[in-house]
Amino acid sequence: MFGLPVPALAGYLAAIVVLMITPGPDMMFVLANAVRYGARAGVVAALGVAAGEAVHVAAVVCGLAALVTASPVLFTAIRWAGAAYLIVLGIRTLRGTGGPGAVAAEQDGRAGRAFLRGLVTNLLNPKMILFSVAFLPQFVEPAAGDVTAQLVLLGGLFVAVQLTVDVALGAGAGRLAGRLADGRWSRRINRVCAVAFVALGLRLAAG
Repeated sequence: MFGLPVPALAGYLAAIVVLMITPGPDMMFVLANAVRYGARAGVVAALGVAAGEAVHVAAVVCGLAALVTASPVLFTAIRWAGAAYLIVLGIRTLRGTGGPGAVAAEQDGRAGRAFLRGLVTNLLNPKMILFSVAFLPQFVEPAAGDVTAQLVLLGGLFVAVQLTVDVALGAGAGRLAGRLADGRWSRRINRVCAVAFVALGLRLAAG
């Protein structure tokens, strides 16, 4: 396929499966949305995260990601913007803490916003830019054919695996949280999700 030998593709798929099941910022973001707003929001957040990663892959293919990583000022600006965005989400989530009625009223509206939030969170994570630049080219074999086609294939597989894992996580966590949606558990879930968003923001800010 695109000139890449089957063993190389198998090794690549094995590597990204391991990466996807290892907890990271994107996975935690999907989980927090699913627990806070339900299974639908978790799945939609996963779609947003995958769309953001598709943009990173496209940037690698076009050579734009290398420009960002070569500019310390631009890279730092993106990092701080992403950190600020996550911290604001955490504060807003904490302020929205309420009883089960308040959570239920929010779920439909907030699920619709989960895609945009997942997209922005992923795009404003400069580590994903670095990862895409450093990871994908390692599996390209110039002797096997068109390099651009290989990058498109590798990036597409990465996004597909990420989407599969995150959608399963979002749907499962959302259903489980729905069973615990009494007043006491709702308040605890809200606080945990708020802390998770702020912690992700601080982690990103710290580099």
